[in-house]
Amino acid sequence: MEEVNSSSSDPPVPAAAIASEIDPVPPPNPARKLRKRKNSRVTFSEENLAQIRAESIKDKAARSNPAEGIGWGLAFFALAVARYYSSKSNIIHDCDEVFNYWEPLHFLTCNSGFQTWEYSSEFSLRSYLYLLFHAVFVKPAIWLYGTEEGKVQAFYFLRFILGLISASTEAALVAAVSSTYGRRLASYTLMLLCFTSGCFTASTSFLPSTFSMYTLTLASAAVLYRKPGTAVAVAAFGVLVGWPFSVLAAVPLVMYALVTGEFLKVFLAGFCTSVLTLGISALVDKQFYGKLTSSVFNLVVYNVVGGGDSSLYGVEGPLFYLRNGFNNFNIALILALVFLVLAALKANRYGPLLIVVSPVYLWLSFMSLQPHKEERFLYPIYPLICLAAAAFIEIIPQLMPTPKFYPPNEEPAVVTVGKILRPVTLAVILVLSYSRTTSLLYGYSAPMQVYRQLPAVKESASGNEVQLVCVGAEWHRFPSSFFLPSKSYEVGWLDDGFRGLLPLPFNNTLGGTASAPSYFNKKNEATPWQFVEKEENCKYLVELKLDRPDRIYRGDDSSKWELIWRTPFLDAEASPALHRAFFIPWYWESKNKFGTYRLMKRKEVKAAGYLHEDH
Repeated sequence: MEEVNSSSSDPPVPAAAIASEIDPVPPPNPARKLRKRKNSRVTFSEENLAQIRAESIKDKAARSNPAEGIGWGLAFFALAVARYYSSKSNIIHDCDEVFNYWEPLHFLTCNSGFQTWEYSSEFSLRSYLYLLFHAVFVKPAIWLYGTEEGKVQAFYFLRFILGLISASTEAALVAAVSSTYGRRLASYTLMLLCFTSGCFTASTSFLPSTFSMYTLTLASAAVLYRKPGTAVAVAAFGVLVGWPFSVLAAVPLVMYALVTGEFLKVFLAGFCTSVLTLGISALVDKQFYGKLTSSVFNLVVYNVVGGGDSSLYGVEGPLFYLRNGFNNFNIALILALVFLVLAALKANRYGPLLIVVSPVYLWLSFMSLQPHKEERFLYPIYPLICLAAAAFIEIIPQLMPTPKFYPPNEEPAVVTVGKILRPVTLAVILVLSYSRTTSLLYGYSAPMQVYRQLPAVKESASGNEVQLVCVGAEWHRFPSSFFLPSKSYEVGWLDDGFRGLLPLPFNNTLGGTASAPSYFNKKNEATPWQFVEKEENCKYLVELKLDRPDRIYRGDDSSKWELIWRTPFLDAEASPALHRAFFIPWYWESKNKFGTYRLMKRKEVKAAGYLHEDH
């Protein structure tokens, strides 16, 4: 062997190189070489570049740093601001919210309010446990603000609490998405949750479907956080306290949690939560209905095998939810529906996410088959629609047709276009959402204002004369007794031709919440008891006057009534669908038709000083 001269100019040969002559080491991975020399002009084969791009897409979320994502605190702050605005300005979109929840809550906290047939102890279909959760916040607020004029402040305070609950559950979903799929998808989801009209509407509504939305959102976050026991327990709680029929929307999450988690522990978490919740609910129902019963069981039996006929309250065509969904989410709904196909094709990356958003497709399909449809029935899946739409927006660049050959280290122009389409798509969705929300608030907020124009009447020791506020065709827009300024006011229904069953006041003489009045029935048949017998007993009149030449309005009789307050109200029947659905500057007022929402006072009682016109 030749001796090596250490003093020569040639550098020493590394031992690894000597060893390689005996046992050659395979060449380094081109992908690693490219990462080390990103700025060099090294050319690789198209096969290696394709492999690099595939690895980058596949591992991007897994390699993201959670510390750089969106945490719960930041998401909660952004959502809380949006929900605060909703709590202060959101209108009431469904009379069921008023008469089945706000009115019984008013009875529990103020000892007066309207009762529906579902709250008759003969039927016992509504849960008082759900009401008690909210009474915990309303009762102290009424004590703080006062039992008279302060009731409306308690109303908005409860809405504020609902907004915070909504913000907290949605923030958990955003944080879970960020930790699992990266900051970009979480950011898109957060923006849609904050600004879409559907979430603005549902987040602060006092409805069991909204409560189910809270719990389904939180359960979805738990699935992404890989906490299957929590996911099942939360889902069970939401179904049993909120809306039992939302169990179908929760099925994919529960099944996934059982399969991926420790089956026995996950099952026991759901089972124990269900038994405990049902037990407490039954005890609460016994206390209020005066008999041992379960409103959860009664509601399911009535609708499934008990002869319940929801079509008595109206039927809609199969496209009802798609039309309303487009109004509330515009093109985000379309993107969310298309994402199902894309997620199925990329199951390796979007597997858990597909499970989380699957209730959107399952619930939408099932509810579209039912004859009776209401917008609030879709509330449980609203945040998941935002998540699915955000996921579609994130993968737009991957959907662009990339050329077969392009310079290495350079991005194809079509991919750049795809990245530009992301913010453009988001901007279109947010602008249309703002337009929809603005149209709702400007067009239909009058019922939330008119009752606040009633003059305050201080209660005397001897009691005051009843101030009867009469409402005819506008009964379904009554915003609840929380808007009546004192105990002296009562609301009565005038016969304007409606032949369905209207709510009547809780009757303490008959037993209050334990009563089973004979005038209630489950066939939605009107009873003579529901109308005011003598119209001359009406001190005030709330009426919507529309441009209908063939209709006579009571308030037009100037010999009996004088105007106290009025404001425009959008005439949906006489306005074009596009212009009434979305606020378009310079066209919204000119293209739409408006009626006049007004508060009248009988002329026998002087009403000077109350006239106010709101343009």
